[in-house]
Amino acid sequence: MAIGKAVYEAELLRLQTELIKLQEWVRAERARLIVVFEGRDAAGKGGTIKRVAEHLNPRVARIAALPKPTERERTQWYFQRYVEHLPAAGEIVLFDRSWYNRAGVEHVMGFCTPAEHQLFLRQCPIFERMLVEDGILLRKYWFSVSDAVQEERFRRRAEDPLRRWKLSPMDLESLTRWEAYSRAKDEMLVHTDTADAPWYVVDSDDKRSARLNMIAHLLSSVPYEDVALPPLLLPARPPSTGYERPPRELQTVVPDHAATLRKE
Repeated sequence: MAIGKAVYEAELLRLQTELIKLQEWVRAERARLIVVFEGRDAAGKGGTIKRVAEHLNPRVARIAALPKPTERERTQWYFQRYVEHLPAAGEIVLFDRSWYNRAGVEHVMGFCTPAEHQLFLRQCPIFERMLVEDGILLRKYWFSVSDAVQEERFRRRAEDPLRRWKLSPMDLESLTRWEAYSRAKDEMLVHTDTADAPWYVVDSDDKRSARLNMIAHLLSSVPYEDVALPPLLLPARPPSTGYERPPRELQTVVPDHAATLRKE
């Protein structure tokens, strides 16, 4: 049964408050945290990332959503362009899709060769082990959505002018390649669900539950503690020295559109 809106919003606010504490701990301890969000199109990754980052300091927590590689990047070691987005001390990086593009869309759509795909599956566990051994906290979440729910979400996006931009030809193509993506995901998990960097699967047919479950798990997996913050005291405003604002007629003021909406 779907969770009620009031219960969802109350628990989300509580979890987001804990995320602030996690953020302050990461900053104080100079920790490095990576959270990887993966899953099929319309699985709910973007909405969850939005809720995770909503109240965090963008100077501490940033979202990495890389576009398709340039011609130059195509000639680099595959993991190279992701390395520059890794966190420094006191930072959190949320990967909205990640190096796992090679195990999913690139493999299924033929954007990489079978040899490149197999090389990725061999190198990825080594790459992630290096991150973890260097002290980075790495969390990987796979958002699992059923075919019926995915199709329904696609239909709603197609009919909603505010969300239609989320539908790309690649998304529509994924409907006809459901089993191919399933096989690719299964093979990916076999090779990359390791003791060093395990995968955590989030059932995401219910978006509200998926968001709460993922955030709660992330918080439970990191040994953060409350950080004592210095008190914030607003200083007294000094007495006026005679400053006067210039006349509004000298400024270009934005028209009051809101006034046209007010009821008489």
